[in-house]
Amino acid sequence: MLNQIHGAIKIFAGNSSQKLAKEICSRLDLELGKLEVGKFSDGETCVNIKESVRGCDVFIVQSTNTPVNDNLMELLIIMDACKRASAGRITAVMPYFGYARQDRKARSRDPISAKLVADILQTAGANRVLTMDLHSSQVQGFFNIPVDNLKGESVISRYIRKTGVADNLTIVSPDTGSVVRSRAMASKFNVPLAIIDKRRPQANVMEVMNVIGDVKGRTCLMLDDMIDTGGTICQGAEALMNHGAKEVIACCTHAVLSGPAIERLEKSAISKLIVLDTIDLPESKKISKIEVVSVADTFAEAIERVYTDLPVSKLYD
Repeated sequence: MLNQIHGAIKIFAGNSSQKLAKEICSRLDLELGKLEVGKFSDGETCVNIKESVRGCDVFIVQSTNTPVNDNLMELLIIMDACKRASAGRITAVMPYFGYARQDRKARSRDPISAKLVADILQTAGANRVLTMDLHSSQVQGFFNIPVDNLKGESVISRYIRKTGVADNLTIVSPDTGSVVRSRAMASKFNVPLAIIDKRRPQANVMEVMNVIGDVKGRTCLMLDDMIDTGGTICQGAEALMNHGAKEVIACCTHAVLSGPAIERLEKSAISKLIVLDTIDLPESKKISKIEVVSVADTFAEAIERVYTDLPVSKLYD
């Protein structure tokens, strides 16, 4: 049990992250807070906190994945309930931060929805946000409160070391946007880096142009922050195999896996997909190629450090 620093620490969870929240509580030797989240007959979200939070340091675990708007509203209403019940501090623990891809105006009259979500979270009562692998790190600047953006590749790299690193490993960035993340992973293992150069003519349609780097006869590990429809990662794997790769393993932090993603992955050249459990994977998406790695230890340590006012930066190493 954590020593009391501020008010008593209490962890609650919305419907999207019940399993992960229970694992986090188990690591911290805490009981998950008693909370009822449901819907009225007209579809409105209703929340009832079943225990006192007065003066407590409250952590609310809720990923805003599909159904995105329902899960976001749950989080907002739970925070509002805690604020009105006189909670001391409120931390929104969002393993997956929905709307993070809408971080800029790509066309005229586009919204910047990530900024809007940041404003709403603060208005609802968040004193801090704890998340993992924001699609764009600039989203941290949309907040006027502390935002801790944990690194999924640290969890993935520990898992790979534990299960065994291939002698002929090459880390592959599936696009130029993931180069920094992939370079950091390549540095951890002291192995070469390759980059897939692609052209995207329209949304969710991708044409692979070239592979930069030597992948012939090598085990290629593709690393991305999320896999949504699976087009980028599957076509990237095909390009690597066409350039002589021995095997293609894919890794991602957030397994969004929407639309045709599962069908594409099953038919793809990817031999294994390693994903983190920032999003609770339904049974219908648990195929043999997918290995799920827990982030409970990382979030548990981050929560403990936030509660005890210790640096969270240690978790970035």
